[in-house]
Amino acid sequence: MNWLVAAFALCVLAPTVHCASGAVIWCYHLASCKDTAWPLTIPAFCNGTRQSPINIISSSAKPNANLTAFTFNNYSSINGMKKIENTGKTVKVILDNGLGFSGGDLSEPYDSLQFHLHWGNGTAVPGSEHTLNGKRYPMELHIVSSKASHNKNTTLAVADSTGVAALGFFVEAMTGNETGQPESWRNLTSYLDSIKEGGTSAPISPGFSLDDLLTGVDRTKYYRYLGSLTTPTCNEAVVWTVFKDTIKVSKDLIELFSTVLHIGNSSSPLMTKVFRELQPEQPVTTQPASSSSTKTCYSLGLMALSLALGRS
Repeated sequence: MNWLVAAFALCVLAPTVHCASGAVIWCYHLASCKDTAWPLTIPAFCNGTRQSPINIISSSAKPNANLTAFTFNNYSSINGMKKIENTGKTVKVILDNGLGFSGGDLSEPYDSLQFHLHWGNGTAVPGSEHTLNGKRYPMELHIVSSKASHNKNTTLAVADSTGVAALGFFVEAMTGNETGQPESWRNLTSYLDSIKEGGTSAPISPGFSLDDLLTGVDRTKYYRYLGSLTTPTCNEAVVWTVFKDTIKVSKDLIELFSTVLHIGNSSSPLMTKVFRELQPEQPVTTQPASSSSTKTCYSLGLMALSLALGRS
């Protein structure tokens, strides 16, 4: 891995590394540096064959009985989130030491480093990176983690084909007239006014947890595939887990991301459409159909057979 790739790996994954602003030039808002240009301007690895995000087709996902439940460590800690940043391209939250997970057919435990978000323009222009059966959701939350054996050495992590594990959660607008819900997301978005300009950050006070932000998601049901980072240098080092259930957030809170945050100073454009377009599909696996569903199908089959025999 050359020094440029190594430097960017530290910028993307490590919470405490200072990064030179000109190391890798990319953006979402200009034709010269947006995602459609990355395969040409940043060919290693954005021009690869295992790129993310993808459209997940549920009917094409192959069953894998090894995709069992995760064990999450310290995700319930109300001290787990340390700092929130406006990077000029996303909102990133730095996680405290000790957060991580294991299980889920992963080869070893992973240390959770940070989470960030992707969005379009409020609820009018959806901006999740992955899509499900062609549907794009308003937002997507990514928890980025590295293999525990790499001891948070992100240069090693992105050089390992499974060195990074990313948990993807779709964010969907609540269907009613709720405002400021759920409370955990009201707490999170309350910090956006403090990081309006790109390059600014603010400490997060204890009081809500990562578990709180993932409210309503059954974390035993998910899709799995091997892919890449969705931002340059697009390292093909990621075990992706995309959960089936959505996080439901009131529309007013979703709208804040595209109406409060700027990519630079207050006179710069608002931060909208911060997501990479879909890449070629990859093989996807998921949990086998539940035994209850199998029994139901079997019972219906027997009933149909009985009716057919009765008419013969």
